[in-house]
Amino acid sequence: MKLLTKYNRVNIAVTVLIMLVTGIIYYYTISHILTGQIDKDLILEENEVFSYVKQNHRLPDVYESNHQQIVFSPLGDEKIKRRFLDTVYRNTDEKKMEAGRALISSVKVSGQNYRILVTQSKVETEDLIQIIFLITIGVIVTLLIILIILNRVILKSIWKPFYKILSQLKEFSLANHTVISPTPSTIDEFKELDKAVITMADRVKNDYLNLKTFTENASHELMTPISVINSKLDTLVQTDEFTDKQSKLLNDIYGTVTRLTRLNKSMLLLAKIENGLIQDDQEINLKEIVEESLYQHEEMIHQLNIKLITDLQDKKLQTSKSLIEVLLNNLISNAIRHNYPNGKLTLKINAEKLTISNTGKGSFDFGQVLKRFHKSDGSEGIGLGLTLCKQICDNHGYTFSYEHNNDLHTFSVIF
Repeated sequence: MKLLTKYNRVNIAVTVLIMLVTGIIYYYTISHILTGQIDKDLILEENEVFSYVKQNHRLPDVYESNHQQIVFSPLGDEKIKRRFLDTVYRNTDEKKMEAGRALISSVKVSGQNYRILVTQSKVETEDLIQIIFLITIGVIVTLLIILIILNRVILKSIWKPFYKILSQLKEFSLANHTVISPTPSTIDEFKELDKAVITMADRVKNDYLNLKTFTENASHELMTPISVINSKLDTLVQTDEFTDKQSKLLNDIYGTVTRLTRLNKSMLLLAKIENGLIQDDQEINLKEIVEESLYQHEEMIHQLNIKLITDLQDKKLQTSKSLIEVLLNNLISNAIRHNYPNGKLTLKINAEKLTISNTGKGSFDFGQVLKRFHKSDGSEGIGLGLTLCKQICDNHGYTFSYEHNNDLHTFSVIF
């Protein structure tokens, strides 16, 4: 959930809760004030009765209206407590019962106690409360809508620099030499964030360039001593006969130097791919390159008696021929080396993808083997083959995927 959405939800929920509580308190406050006003009117009627009795020594005439009525009833020696209460009132015009407010009191006339019941209709008061409440609800809803709109507009405007910085971070790439430009903002926190991101990007670029330069120089400088070692070994082999032990040692040295040469070439190629130094795109027919690569691996396939199954359609690509050759040679050699005798190797090409499947024991974590120098158990490789394949696919916008089903391993390059 986005921070803006989270803030809006919390803000709206708190605002609604506060307005709801405030509305309830406001309703009961208004109701209490208007009820108090009715009570004052009832007291005024009571005082008029007392004044009339005091002057005339008799009860006033009983009358009844649509909104008020006074009833007297004898009490004898009984005494009652003066009090207010909510009751019902009969409207003489509409012939129906309505909510009312009553005052019960007593008065003494010529030695006789009388009960006074003054009742007044609350219909107008309740109508007034309802109108006030509806107006209040309307104002609250209007304020809430305005608050939501203002929050969305104002907060989006405030957070715009943040989203711009975030967008630049998502697009940031060392290989593509992406530059993070300053993002102007009037908010101090966003200014600090922008400075921190630019500083971090510059530091990462410098570290990357230093590491890249070191790798390129190291790989390049290794070529000379490796060539010298190979040359000296060739000369040494031709000088004299060797014992079995010496021959084994020389074979081990040859194998190690060969491995070192492959590693050095792979590191140089990976550095060139990452830095976009290979720019030899041309139109190629993938089928022809696959057939050529299979021809080069024909001896290895026959040695393991692997059953080769092909379903190759013509597929034109605008790409680097040398990189596609590296991709195919790595995938096919892996499929042969990790196969078992009398196994199967299947290659398919259609308009959408290239698929290479081989039988083989075990399984591996595809995400891990894509890391540099990570090798599966029992592998004799240098740990850069699949890394090169992934980098080549990424550079050309292809998708490199892997599936494992029982003993069948399938690598796919989706165009």
